[in-house]
Amino acid sequence: MAVDTSSQSAVKAAGDIARGRHRGTGNSEGKVRRSLSTHWYAWAMVAPVVLVIGVIIGYPLVRGIYLSLTDANERNVARSIGVNEIPATYEFVGLDNYADAITGNQFLGTLGWTLVWTVACVSVTFVLGLALANILNRRIAGRSAYRMLLILPWAVPGFVSVFAWRFLYDERRGMLNQILAGGGLDAVPWLNDPTWAKFSVIAVNVWLGVPFMMVALLGGLQSIPGELYEAAEMDGANAWQRFRNITMPGLRSVSTTVILLSTIWTFNMFPVIFLLTRGGPGEATQILVTQAYKFSFEISPRDFAQSSTWGVLILVLLMAFAAIYRRVLRKQGEVW
Repeated sequence: MAVDTSSQSAVKAAGDIARGRHRGTGNSEGKVRRSLSTHWYAWAMVAPVVLVIGVIIGYPLVRGIYLSLTDANERNVARSIGVNEIPATYEFVGLDNYADAITGNQFLGTLGWTLVWTVACVSVTFVLGLALANILNRRIAGRSAYRMLLILPWAVPGFVSVFAWRFLYDERRGMLNQILAGGGLDAVPWLNDPTWAKFSVIAVNVWLGVPFMMVALLGGLQSIPGELYEAAEMDGANAWQRFRNITMPGLRSVSTTVILLSTIWTFNMFPVIFLLTRGGPGEATQILVTQAYKFSFEISPRDFAQSSTWGVLILVLLMAFAAIYRRVLRKQGEVW
């Protein structure tokens, strides 16, 4: 009799578990249905954006990764000559392109200058943006006018600013060399000397990046309670101590974000290099993204596989930087 009771209890327990699982599955499906029925408008609004992003970004990304694993170039891809259709003859080569790029001097040399360019631009932009934000956060005469003037480079299209700077840098007719000539100084080959060209492109990118950095940091400064400064001043803290112990910690969340964004933008800043120097003189100012463009559109035959390889490596480097940056912030107690 005891055995029968135990068997019935086991069967009942198994049935309860099965019914619980069924109800759990039903609840999950019901939640999904309720979510779709309740938020159908939001899903309908988001779906076109997701679809467009998938087509614009997803397909080129997958296609680029595939081409980076081949030996595709201008001569062996599918093409049309009149009414004749020539099929593709490129072959799969695996990771050979990546091995050649990483072990070659060209990629490493270009990567070195790209890192110097990025660090220099972001550092100078952050320092100048922080200084200007601190000045404009104070009550000074004409503060609104100063803000408008400092934001102006951000409002002007980037290619217009670059062409204006190219005119200023002109060795013969540029305004900068005319000013130097007026002071009895020799003309400077701003864009024709490798060292001066590097300083020149950094200056232009800083000019374009300071307004964004200033506006973002100014917003962060205005979010810091004024009572903190008043209490610190009453305790006898000087200006540097208030800046170090109140301003910088208060700006930490804003500054970490703008530094990350500025780093990614600068690392891929194609217009400044391409429109100002086209990577010259020689290859002195060539960064990774402009070199990848050169492989696909300037050299002959155009090397699509090599260009795709460099593009994928750029993506991997930026993803690795973002991951390490996030890990460092988490160790410091920041949430990102």
